[in-house]
Amino acid sequence: MQKPILIFPAGMPRSLEFLGQCLREQLEVIGASSLGHDPARKHYPRWLALPYVADESFDAALQNAVRDFNIGGIYTPNHVVWGYLHRELSRIAPDVELINPSPTNTELESYRAAKQLASTLLNHPLPLPLAAVQSAKANLSEVQIAALFRHAETIPGMCDHEKIRALYEICRHCGEGDVVEIGSWWGKSAFVLLGLARSYGIGRVLCVDPWSDSDLVQNDAKGLVDIVSAHISANEAFQVFLMNLLPYSAGDLNYVRAPSTDGAAIYRQNSCIESADFGTTQYSGQIALLHIDGNHSYENAKADVEAWVGNVISGGWIVMDDYRWPYGDGPRRAADEYLETHASDVSCAFFMGGALFIRKH
Repeated sequence: MQKPILIFPAGMPRSLEFLGQCLREQLEVIGASSLGHDPARKHYPRWLALPYVADESFDAALQNAVRDFNIGGIYTPNHVVWGYLHRELSRIAPDVELINPSPTNTELESYRAAKQLASTLLNHPLPLPLAAVQSAKANLSEVQIAALFRHAETIPGMCDHEKIRALYEICRHCGEGDVVEIGSWWGKSAFVLLGLARSYGIGRVLCVDPWSDSDLVQNDAKGLVDIVSAHISANEAFQVFLMNLLPYSAGDLNYVRAPSTDGAAIYRQNSCIESADFGTTQYSGQIALLHIDGNHSYENAKADVEAWVGNVISGGWIVMDDYRWPYGDGPRRAADEYLETHASDVSCAFFMGGALFIRKH
């Protein structure tokens, strides 16, 4: 049987996260703290007190704890405690393992990864077709791009790195106008669009989504998506969207909580969109970038295209997300039909990050 794991200090957020993982895996854990009263104590099945690591009595107290509780490993997200145990644990308790890597490296890992993504984007620019590369705006700095990647990672969603790269590049080649997103869900791509629209002075972002359980039904080929959707709360997704976007909106983003076709009518009739959450936002009524990621059934995808593309300006972009979708062909069929019937209005089109990017003449 595996020996118990000591979590110290037990009340740190990463400690509580690790506790949850251990309990799910049915591992025996013991919490420890140097505080006289630690609110985290109630979460642990077993508990002990340890002096602060700088206290002269710490080594002896840890040795006693290891002996009395038969501890086999120690988890600590505290940078100072980890550094001390990394140096001294083999002396204090030779048979005990420090089971987590450096907390400093753990905390910085996502930032370093974002910086690498930004460096790759700058050093390997996306080769857009010749028709789309006129009047490109300057690149953002590496740290600005890294910030976009890093903060996008905190929001759940399906907007992957390749799609963000493509969105970044088309925004460098985008005129002024509104940025409209059909289907925002938790807000990941909306966050990316907001950051890029603000950085490149494109315009304000409007998110159109019903956030309605009934509108989640997509009639995908084998029903796999609809089975999962039946257990998801659209209203909870809306609350998550608000939590993700409220800190960044600053008057440049708002939403219409309605089906796409209803939202299109509201957009055409109102230059100002109001919500209790984001206040009043002024829009131009002309779309520079349209991101379609709503219901993926063919009927709905086609309706989205028909309701919105007429407002896209000359030189504007239409992004059909999930052009290649493993659960059906609705977005692809709707996009292909648009390309076929409006071929003379299209200056270029390319596929990247699961989406089809179309630029109008």
